Amino acid sequence: MAAYEDAPVGFHYALDLQGKVVGYFIGCSGMGSEHDIVEHKVVNEKGKEVMIKLPGRLKWENIVMKKGITTDFKIWEWRKQVENGQVAKARCEGSIILYDYSGDKIVARWDFKGAWPSKVTTPEFKADSNEIALEELTITHEYIERIQ
Repeated sequence: MAAYEDAPVGFHYALDLQGKVVGYFIGCSGMGSEHDIVEHKVVNEKGKEVMIKLPGRLKWENIVMKKGITTDFKIWEWRKQVENGQVAKARCEGSIILYDYSGDKIVARWDFKGAWPSKVTTPEFKADSNEIALEELTITHEYIERIQ
């Protein structure tokens, strides 16, 4: 019988760029890929029309991360490189790292390549709200893989 293992919590993770943690975030989505579906109609040996579905173009989802506003400007400085036309300088490799309950042990890690920030947004400010002010970072990349 396999040993029981608690699933990791989804709130303790970090963004690492070029080997340096640049922030801890409270929301992360889009770490995946998908193929377009190509439908090909053929006639089988019995003369019946059938539909064959084949994988088409591979697409990588953008990674979207959210965090509370702090005095740290790292993601804004990274985005500013792209705004200034320095996309080659902004491109980097990075990781999303998920930690265990204690925050000491890495439970899962996704590495991405050719990444650059395609969008950074400020939170929506509302005087009647008690919500945390969140900024959002969208990372466009060319490849992602779960390595741990």
